Amino acid sequence: MDPPSPANGESRQGEQIVNQGRCLYEIAEDLMNHLSLWQLELMPWSVFAAYWLVTALRVKRTKEREKSADRLITIVVVVVAYEMLFAHWSLGPLQLRFVPNESWIAWAGIAITWVGVALAIWARYCLGAYWSARVTLKEGHQLISSGPYAYVRHPIYTGMLVGCIGAALVVGEWRGVLAVILLLLAHSRKAMREESLLTREFGEAYASYKTRTGFLFPKFWNKVA
Repeated sequence: MDPPSPANGESRQGEQIVNQGRCLYEIAEDLMNHLSLWQLELMPWSVFAAYWLVTALRVKRTKEREKSADRLITIVVVVVAYEMLFAHWSLGPLQLRFVPNESWIAWAGIAITWVGVALAIWARYCLGAYWSARVTLKEGHQLISSGPYAYVRHPIYTGMLVGCIGAALVVGEWRGVLAVILLLLAHSRKAMREESLLTREFGEAYASYKTRTGFLFPKFWNKVA
């Protein structure tokens, strides 16, 4: 009996890879058929929450923090906004749609959410042990200007806002738009308090950093100039 040729072995290996790929595709297709668009929208937020919980255990000790009253205001506004976005509240006119009830719009929203969550996680990774849920300075605090921080001073908030814009498209109702506006206000106010602390800590270094970067979005006009 002639030994199997290398070509036959490669052919069988190729067929196995194709069959495995087809099997994975069928599993993914079956999963998509059994999940609603809203359940698919919640997937990136689950990844976001899991990463935040794990990394929150590895942060430096706090040297200085914001006032409790400021923190409370931020929490209240953010909780109301997220409840408005993710809970099915009966909010009268805010339940009217601002976009047509089309599946492609919802799919676009899911994709935008993944982009926003990915940006927030990337920024959180770059910030490392200097992250905090509230406005603080850490012991031995350093000015981070790598990754997304090379373009935006508060990329975690940017990512969360982009993710919520995606969620608002999936919801399709005006309550989603109002939620995004509330989050924009809350995160902007919090970011300004952070900048006050960082300016006092780093002085001219932070002032120079501000001239090169955008607040929540990159300074595209600097590149054009």
